[in-house]
Amino acid sequence: MSRACSVCGKGKISGNQVSHSNKHSRRTWSANLRNVKAVVEGTPKRVSVCTRCLRSGKIERA
Repeated sequence: MSRACSVCGKGKISGNQVSHSNKHSRRTWSANLRNVKAVVEGTPKRVSVCTRCLRSGKIERA
């Protein structure tokens, strides 16, 4: 099961971790997700939403 925002689809992204000596190693960044109760199609439901969508009011909290 992939953890991604149910509104915008934001999920994990990958890139390089760069040390002070400029060594590169792979790492991932996770989206800042919160499990909230929101109104989806008229019924309250638990969904995983990123904090950017919560702040901008893209979902209606139950």
